Amino acid sequence: MNVLRNLKGYKLLLASASPRRKELLAMLGLEFDLCSGKDVDESYPEDIETDEIAKFLAQKKADAYVKELASDEIVITADTIVVNDGRVLGKPADEIEAKTMLKSLSGHKHRVITGVAVTSKQKQVSFSVGTDVEFATLDADEIDEYVSVFKPLDKAGAYGIQEWIGCIGVKNINGSYYNVMGLPLHRLYTELKRF
Repeated sequence: MNVLRNLKGYKLLLASASPRRKELLAMLGLEFDLCSGKDVDESYPEDIETDEIAKFLAQKKADAYVKELASDEIVITADTIVVNDGRVLGKPADEIEAKTMLKSLSGHKHRVITGVAVTSKQKQVSFSVGTDVEFATLDADEIDEYVSVFKPLDKAGAYGIQEWIGCIGVKNINGSYYNVMGLPLHRLYTELKRF
């Protein structure tokens, strides 16, 4: 299935090591290949607006690939951050940090922002999408169990909404569910239609 006729003749690439992003992009019914992951420095300027960080990082990842792209290739890069009380939560360094992050999210609302860049040799379109998520109050045993069993060290904010913690902890969501998983599918599809 490939309803995006404007992309006929192009090879679509996903530059991500995330199994969730691979699964999500496949849900759009698009044929794509995975790019080998490049080690990109994920630092950003201190004065950048919080809402722009994920988009900046997605563009930075795309820049690592653009020189190697063939004229008929389009690469998709993405980055997700969690913002809680003005503080940016990336991926936790270890289980202790994961538990600390989850304790800070417990009983609070936070924002999940995913930045995406769609890049060819000729052009780049980049955007970010935000989703507000409200967590119920989690007890220490629930947090310990989740971190111990699911090992969420590869996830911004130390959780995957599609996992057990999302089932028992997410009280309310305002915005794209898929964005919280790591790829805002509706917006990405819309941008690919225009590309």
